Amino acid sequence: MESIQHRTVNVNGINMHIAEKGSGPVVLFLHGFPELWYTWRHQIQAVADRGYHAVAPDLRGYGDTDAPPSPTSYTCFHLVGDVVALIDSLGGDAVYLVATDWGAMVGWHLCMFRPDKVKAYVCMSVAYTPRQPLKKPVEALKTVFGDDLYICRFQVIY
Repeated sequence: MESIQHRTVNVNGINMHIAEKGSGPVVLFLHGFPELWYTWRHQIQAVADRGYHAVAPDLRGYGDTDAPPSPTSYTCFHLVGDVVALIDSLGGDAVYLVATDWGAMVGWHLCMFRPDKVKAYVCMSVAYTPRQPLKKPVEALKTVFGDDLYICRFQVIY
């Protein structure tokens, strides 16, 4: 999309690719699985045209953002830490947060861990689900949705 700018910022020990346009209060868009910043290209344009600074990163492990090799580098603490550091790199003021799918899970955790970084949260798909220590998340999803749910199908590490 014309006039959307791209750059790489160092956040939380990784290099994160962001797409951005506009100036004003930040509206931060978090993509789902298996998506990229590109999911939000139309919204970036529309939001920037209305006086906001629209920003959409490729989250950790996606697109042009670094992908640390260890699975232990992808906890909610790492992912939220990435977003907090991104917000800080954008000036540190609380953002309007919009997220879908996997990004929605990151968004919920951001709201819980660092509510000072979020003015408002628009969750486009995934309702908040509290942690259930006696249930493993993927097994619980298989029970409800079966083996064909995309989350269940992408569990094998090659």
